Amino acid sequence: KLVTKIHDGEAKSQSYQIAITITEARQLVGENIDPVVIIEIGDEKKQTTVKEGTNSPFYNEYFVFDFIGPQVHLFDKIIKISVMHNKLIGSLLIGSFKVDLGMVYNQPGHQFCDKWALLTDPTNIRTGTKGYLKCDISVAGKGDILQASPKTSDAEEQIEKNLLVPQGFPFERPWARFYVRIFQAEGLPKMNSSIMANVTKAFVGDSKDLVDPFVEVTFAGQMGRTTVKKNCADPVWHEQIIFKEMFPPLCRRVKIQVWDEGSMNDVALATHFIDLKKISNEQDGDKGFLPTFGPAWINLYGSPRNHSLMDDYQELNEGFGEGVSFRGRILIEVAVEILSGGAQESKFSKALKNLKLSKDKTSKGSGKDQTDKAEDGRAHPPSDKTNSIEAEVEPFEVPPEIVPEKYEDFLLFGAFFEATMIDRKIGDKPISFEVSIGNFGNLIDGGSYHGSKKKSSETSEEENAPLLQEGSVDSAHDIAIPSMSTTHPEKPLVTEGNRNYHYLPFEAKKPCVYFMSSWGDQIFRLHWSNMLDRMADSLEESIEEVKELIKVSEEESERKMKAALNYFISQSSAFISEAEKKPKMLNQTTLDQKRLKLCWQELEAMATDAKGLVQQQKKKMSIDELINEAQNFVDKIRFLVDEPQHTIPDVFIWMLSGNKRVAYARISAKDLLYSPSSEQRGKHCGKLQTHFLKLPGRRLTGWTVQGKVDVYLWLGSVKYSNAILDNLPIGYEAETLTKASGTSYPPASLTYQAQHIFQLRAHMYQARGLIAADSTGLSDPFAKVTFLSHCQTTKVISQTLSPTWNQMLLFNNIVLYGDQKEVSESPPLVVVELYDSDAVGKPEYLGSTVATPVVKLVDQEYEPPRLSYHPIFCGHLDGGDLLAVFELLQVPSSGPQDLPPTDPPDVAQTYPVPANIRPVLSTYRVEVLFWGVREMKKVHLLSVDRPQVLIECAGRGVKSCVIQSYKNNPNFNVQVDWFEVELPENELLHPPLSICVVDWRAFGRSTLVGTYTINCLKQFLCKPGELPALAVPDSAVEPEPSELLISSQDPPPDHIYVQVEQPPTVVPDIAQVQTASVALTDIPDSSPMLGPETKPGVPGTGHHILKPSRRSTKRRKRTIADESAENVIDWWSKYYASLKKASKVHAFKYTKTDEVVVTIEDMPKKKKEKIFKKKPKEENTSNLATLKIYDGDLESEFNNFEDWVKTFELCRGKSTEDDHCIDGDRIIGKFKGSFCIYKSPEDPSLEDGGQLRIQQGIPPNHSISVLIRVYIVAAFNLSPADPDGKSDPYIVLTLGKTEIKDRDKYIPKQLNPVFGRSFEIQATFPKETLLTVRIYDHDMIGSDDLIGETKIDLENRFYSKHRAICGLQSQYEIEGYNAWRDTSKPTEILTKLCKDNKLIGPYFRPGEIQVGNQVFSGKTVFTEEDEMVESHEHLALKVLHSWNEIPEGGFKLVPEHIETRPLYHKDKPGMEQGRLQMWVDMFPKDMPQPGPPVDISPRKPKGYELRVIIWNTEDVILEDENIFTGQKSSDIYVKGWLKGVEDDKQETDVHYNSLTGEGNFNWRFLFPFQYLPAEKQLVISKRENIFSLEKTERKIPTELVLQVWDFERLSSDDFLGSLEMNLNGFPRGAKSAKACDLPKSGNLSEENKISIFQQKRVRGWWPFVKAGELTGKVEAELHLVTAEEAEKNPVGKARKEPEPLDKPNRPDTSFSWFLSPFKCLYHLIWRNYKKYIIIAFILIILIVFLVLFIYTLPGAISSRIVGS
Repeated sequence: KLVTKIHDGEAKSQSYQIAITITEARQLVGENIDPVVIIEIGDEKKQTTVKEGTNSPFYNEYFVFDFIGPQVHLFDKIIKISVMHNKLIGSLLIGSFKVDLGMVYNQPGHQFCDKWALLTDPTNIRTGTKGYLKCDISVAGKGDILQASPKTSDAEEQIEKNLLVPQGFPFERPWARFYVRIFQAEGLPKMNSSIMANVTKAFVGDSKDLVDPFVEVTFAGQMGRTTVKKNCADPVWHEQIIFKEMFPPLCRRVKIQVWDEGSMNDVALATHFIDLKKISNEQDGDKGFLPTFGPAWINLYGSPRNHSLMDDYQELNEGFGEGVSFRGRILIEVAVEILSGGAQESKFSKALKNLKLSKDKTSKGSGKDQTDKAEDGRAHPPSDKTNSIEAEVEPFEVPPEIVPEKYEDFLLFGAFFEATMIDRKIGDKPISFEVSIGNFGNLIDGGSYHGSKKKSSETSEEENAPLLQEGSVDSAHDIAIPSMSTTHPEKPLVTEGNRNYHYLPFEAKKPCVYFMSSWGDQIFRLHWSNMLDRMADSLEESIEEVKELIKVSEEESERKMKAALNYFISQSSAFISEAEKKPKMLNQTTLDQKRLKLCWQELEAMATDAKGLVQQQKKKMSIDELINEAQNFVDKIRFLVDEPQHTIPDVFIWMLSGNKRVAYARISAKDLLYSPSSEQRGKHCGKLQTHFLKLPGRRLTGWTVQGKVDVYLWLGSVKYSNAILDNLPIGYEAETLTKASGTSYPPASLTYQAQHIFQLRAHMYQARGLIAADSTGLSDPFAKVTFLSHCQTTKVISQTLSPTWNQMLLFNNIVLYGDQKEVSESPPLVVVELYDSDAVGKPEYLGSTVATPVVKLVDQEYEPPRLSYHPIFCGHLDGGDLLAVFELLQVPSSGPQDLPPTDPPDVAQTYPVPANIRPVLSTYRVEVLFWGVREMKKVHLLSVDRPQVLIECAGRGVKSCVIQSYKNNPNFNVQVDWFEVELPENELLHPPLSICVVDWRAFGRSTLVGTYTINCLKQFLCKPGELPALAVPDSAVEPEPSELLISSQDPPPDHIYVQVEQPPTVVPDIAQVQTASVALTDIPDSSPMLGPETKPGVPGTGHHILKPSRRSTKRRKRTIADESAENVIDWWSKYYASLKKASKVHAFKYTKTDEVVVTIEDMPKKKKEKIFKKKPKEENTSNLATLKIYDGDLESEFNNFEDWVKTFELCRGKSTEDDHCIDGDRIIGKFKGSFCIYKSPEDPSLEDGGQLRIQQGIPPNHSISVLIRVYIVAAFNLSPADPDGKSDPYIVLTLGKTEIKDRDKYIPKQLNPVFGRSFEIQATFPKETLLTVRIYDHDMIGSDDLIGETKIDLENRFYSKHRAICGLQSQYEIEGYNAWRDTSKPTEILTKLCKDNKLIGPYFRPGEIQVGNQVFSGKTVFTEEDEMVESHEHLALKVLHSWNEIPEGGFKLVPEHIETRPLYHKDKPGMEQGRLQMWVDMFPKDMPQPGPPVDISPRKPKGYELRVIIWNTEDVILEDENIFTGQKSSDIYVKGWLKGVEDDKQETDVHYNSLTGEGNFNWRFLFPFQYLPAEKQLVISKRENIFSLEKTERKIPTELVLQVWDFERLSSDDFLGSLEMNLNGFPRGAKSAKACDLPKSGNLSEENKISIFQQKRVRGWWPFVKAGELTGKVEAELHLVTAEEAEKNPVGKARKEPEPLDKPNRPDTSFSWFLSPFKCLYHLIWRNYKKYIIIAFILIILIVFLVLFIYTLPGAISSRIVGS
């Protein structure tokens, strides 16, 4: 099969936008933490706000990162999300989570939505889960559409079921160790990259290898590196790097880089990636296997091994771009072991450890120190290494079971047949070619191990010795083959007809190359790959053929497809039988066995699928589905083909110009590998292949081919060397070097004696869809045709993208060598290049293609060939198609005059394409509808004022009338015109049709404004006698509209049965209650009918009650849980009901609801209860009218409203690189019109019977004034425009000259603003048809920035038959929140539709409406104030909703809706900058005026006050120990606040010295707050920081936090426990402290939860928790009052007036020693030590008495003596 794409261009840099929403975290580990989330991608880092004192913070913050780079590199980037506990100095990591971008991009919709990321601690993996973080991550490239999925904020969410892991991954992921073992490397470049070393080498003449290699392995954001081996190009490391990561990991690729340590800086030598997906299998059961690899060699590729000081291509070694030469290979092994419990060791690692220990004992000193040094001198105690995630590096012993490899010798033989198209820049020096595998054949590195007999592990002396002595033929031949890896240098000659190309004159003598190399004998890997490759190729070829065939005949293509599948089945069974025969070999690694088994199983599965497809028992499949299935097979096989364990490196062909490497081709070794079995042989083995040589490194745009070589290559084991010449084109004489004793060498050159003269005729007919190269948006194309050493050029056709050259280029006297049969089977290829001719400077390259000529030998009959399309590529861009054919005719001996005749040339001596090759033409008529031009930009600085449209096809055309003043009326006065043109009978060859717009300026000058080319006319062809393409019934234009809409979100529209029978079985007791006029089928599942609007949420049910009766509100209060009783039902109620419904449908695709509705209004109470008991589930689905919320814009749902006219975008200017994406700058305006093409009628009298066909159903295009109402509901995920990561959005609307700026109503600091704004604009069609809605960011200083904009074409909507002017509501009501908005009632709309579609009817009869021949029945009589009123409006509305089921050309009508439009910014084309929910209503002025606009202003939050009384606490843990007595106590107090309003923290007083954990408080907290009942969210407006100018409004769930603390005087207080209650659903309090315990099993069922908003007042006991342990209980009372009630009956905070609480009755022990020290002495000392104190007191008195006694005794005695 011919490959027409010559080169892939550079992997181009794309811009990507990574959007991350951090919603909330739960179950974070830690006490009283202040969590903050930090997101790091690469070097960028962003963080959320800090939340205080909570383990389940709510953030709802949105972050955007922008990246530019090639996809491969971007996808290795890792998103790291960490949750930190914020402290003043330094933060503590709580847990983190990593995922790589590729993983996210491969998810459906390129995103994870509302998933819980599992946080773990990277420093210690034993500690388990650290919490969960709910987030959305999306990665969007240019033009990727993100699916917005509805948010579900559900407290009951099952976190474990919703973890952030890719589809198919288990939710519970154990930790695992990933071992990457690095054995050794060989053949590394010996060059050192540092300049100094080279200088010393030059002076000292040092001959050792100048490379100091080490290996660096990166995985999941961690990196480990081996030691450095000095001066060694074949280093042996024997070290392993161990990573710890959860399994399966969320990072796919392991990056292995070999570096060279330099004195200044390290330089990368080569990079290789191992994709874990390729070395593991995630299926269940025995099929799956863990990642395993090797031990196997990996071949490394990178920059050319030139010995220059500076490497120009260094980035090739870092993994950018395709490596252009071999850079050595490395032997590695990868293994994974799952750790069952934390990081305990398994046997495997224990064995390793023992090995290591024993080794360390022996080499205690040396070994250990070295490894530590390699770790940058970090000596770690082993313990923290084993548990932390950080990569460990350690040496390992090679286990004995690894067998040394057996090596096998391979011979590579090549013959060069042609070398042409050599770029003239390199053509001045002699040119030679070098072929190499690995380092063998590489001249510079001279890597032939055999020549130099360098002993590496491959060959040992003993093995070689006996061979020499035997002296047998092959062994001698084994050893002594000289290596000839380069051809002889030759000077190139200049190509005839094009001096830019040179060629080598090989002519009859073709040079050959050959050399030996030796590699491990795992060749079976390549054999398996080749077998699979063949299967994929043959299947792919068949798919291509089938696609071509489809255009001709359906049955034929289906037969072909089935044949291909049958062949595939037989091939797979052949593979499987081959695999079963295979013995287990020693040289197989585990991965080899597992992969073989995997291929076998996959093929078995695919073959069974294919059998199913062929037999098609289940259902008939369309041919497109078959093709898709087959394509899936191909993709699966291609995935299996890629063998991760390498054996033979790729073959490189280098073109040397004067010994300098200039250009190369790289060929995979498996494609050249010979095997005796044809299945296992490489697809290019022994085949003549054409290779286009390319420049190494970054490719420039434009023509980059440096040369084209035709070469025959053969690679195989030496034992098959007699087969090397088998496939060569016959007719050669081999010329070998010296004939030694009986040894046969491969030939050094081949000489072909026979020569034949040919003539090449290149029939260049036309091209289409070329790239625009001039500023006008067109090109002046010409083609260069190169064949061998000849080149010719066609004429230039100016200013077109679809040139018709109709020119034949003749190449005479072409000499081809070799056998003529060979020539006819594989002729040389023709290369066609297209250029744009410029008056100045050299031509600009537009693309190229390759074609095989059709060969006719002398003895064959001449048959004119058929023109065919050849795809053109410019780099990797699609550059259009070329319609041409090439004939190679052998010139007979009698001379060229006997060749088939050519048509005579014209004056300029150019030959036309002969008539027998040109397509057969017949006359077609092209009718054109000219509607108008729109959005014309300025051209040459002047605005367009008098445009005219020129339509051209195949040289004929028609002009529109000139619009006299574009500003006043951009529509054409004459709407239709036609012309006749000769077009080919074969529809595939139809030429393009071009639309040009010119502008007439002063003095009769005209300028080209812009052009559009329609390349495929098929959509406009219509058979004579049928409606033109536009008025075809919808189904032809777009997919079945009903399917289109249901699939995403809607319940299937009701099917209306013509007569509704009354099934007797269904709830008979209700039937009797019903009025007779209602036919009863069943109670619709979706909603119990309650409340005044007894309407189900099902579109198309008609029934309504005018005055809502008061009595039903009580009942509604219980059913509509979101709407508290006081709430008024407004438009937002409807919006939230619709959102809820949409998310339900997402959850489970709707069960079908029935048609006709039963009211449950006037039934006895008991029966009602019965019904409700039946359906407890739907208790809270409300019965409000709903509207349709589209995920995307309305246009995408209704085929762009192009049912009456098409819009063509006119382009101007050069097409840039990314021509095929949304290129806003090139679009200069739009043309609205349409075409209808059909064969001209034979009988001219039939034509022009008044109206042309294309006019049918087209509205008149005079101007019309319209009232437009634009409703902007909300925007979400806006791109942050301010540096703080927020925006202050406001709306700007523009329509024509009208601009409405809503700047004063900006919403501060909000990325998800709810605008709720409606605007009215008066407009005149067709002058003002494009409505632009822009969202700007309000800035105090400087100009406001545009965030994003969206444009809506109102005209297409206005005139569309889908009736997009005002959506049909789901129910008909006269007043209230769902009042009918449209100016016409449903019956009027129905009447008009029937008239427009020429249907008979509608006939209104009691209980039914007839349209055409279909009867719709339903309720038409209603009771209103006790009298019967007949109204057909409800039933008519129901008919309108199912209009698409009406057989006579029915189509879907636009329902009442909200569309979600993506916002774009011109600086970031194709990247969504946010989404906008909105809708537009249009009312023509000639109709009655519509009612007032719907009020959608955002709901004001309601003021509430929450009164929390803390009565008592019990069982609070005791923290303090008494110094004297060791008795435990706590000084308890309680803190409370509402989450989000942390400024309003309130604390009770302290209950000192609680000895039992009991505390008495009687303390009241008052929390006023603002709340939105429908969204169940608390609204906070506060300034973010001191510098903020405005208050920021945030919505968060309402949660009350109560914490119990231990009061400390000197140090900080101790946290004892906390309680977080979501006020919308919290567990009931226990009746007593004893009954109070931790909630069982995490989540409670709905029934046991209560909402304070319904209960208003609750009292009970609730538990305090700290680190999952129960640490206390609190008795509290919660009382919720509205702000008004709070004003009427105020209460005091704490225990103050009004309504003061009693002082708590605390025991005497409760006091503070600080305040009352005596009390403290009494309680602490006296009570406990009373007796000791008394005894001590008595003792002290006694002692004092004694002392005094002894002290006074001598005096007393002496005085006695003296006195006496």
